Amino acid sequence: MRFLSLPTATTTAALVCALSACSQSTSTGPSIESTTFAAALGVDLKAMTKTPDGLYVRDVTVGTGALAIVGHRVSVHYTGWLANGTQFDANGPSDPPFSFNIGVGEVIAGWDEGVQGMLVGGRRQLVIPPSLAYGAAGAGGGVIPPNAILVFVIDLVAVQ
Repeated sequence: MRFLSLPTATTTAALVCALSACSQSTSTGPSIESTTFAAALGVDLKAMTKTPDGLYVRDVTVGTGALAIVGHRVSVHYTGWLANGTQFDANGPSDPPFSFNIGVGEVIAGWDEGVQGMLVGGRRQLVIPPSLAYGAAGAGGGVIPPNAILVFVIDLVAVQ
């Protein structure tokens, strides 16, 4: 995983915390419902399901393969944006998939919650509140500002 706009010297630090729980905060930040999202992101909150934690989820494509549940190791391709449409990270089909164990805090809480229930071959859009992402700390040396709402599109490649 890499932050596209970070110089090489800071990439190592970004890798350590980029999707990990190390930068999480309990700050609630701005309201997703009052946020104006860049049109290119295709965010339609009315078409999404809101979880009790405030995560918004929409299956763009429902997969047909194995089910991702807590405790499973999954491999994904993804793209992440700020609400204003600024892409801050991507791991596309030509890259090795990013792998993590669901539900054990290896990634931000929004991913732990948002990837659960996906089927291999599926694509899901997540709108993640700051409380389930990087909170007041932000991440990546300013690439993800404090209290940022994040939008991800995640493709589930494999479940082990």
